[in-house]
Amino acid sequence: MRIRSAAPAVLAAAALAAPLLAASPATAAARHQGGLHLGYIQFDSPGRDTRSNSSLNAEWVNIHNSSGSAIQLKGYKLKDNTGYTYTFGSYKIGAGKTVKVRTGKGTNASGVRYWGRGSYVWNNTSDKARLIKPSGSLKDSCSWTNSNPGYKSCH
Repeated sequence: MRIRSAAPAVLAAAALAAPLLAASPATAAARHQGGLHLGYIQFDSPGRDTRSNSSLNAEWVNIHNSSGSAIQLKGYKLKDNTGYTYTFGSYKIGAGKTVKVRTGKGTNASGVRYWGRGSYVWNNTSDKARLIKPSGSLKDSCSWTNSNPGYKSCH
């Protein structure tokens, strides 16, 4: 008899908990809906770290605009744990588009920006990329703790 009377209470509790469990993945997914976020990070350039410009440019961060309209990035910052900071000048990222920020030197073009550094930014063993709004508030972040395989998908 007790088993039967407990069953409706258990079912009711499960029914109440189900929406809460379903909300967690939706909340994580909502973080990247309708806005700007860090996408894919190549924090360890392939091969030996020679500090050559080509090796420096093989270290990069993708920033993705998942909104339905273009976003002006002027004043946005990309920052690591050490405090190295790249600040965007006037650059508009289109709806659904990605911009790659490479560590080394090069000529800025549509879809790619160059930090212009002569040394690496991202630590291979542990670091955190932060996308900071012009207001100074955090827009998104992505961290890693090991160098294998040398890249991180932040989606």
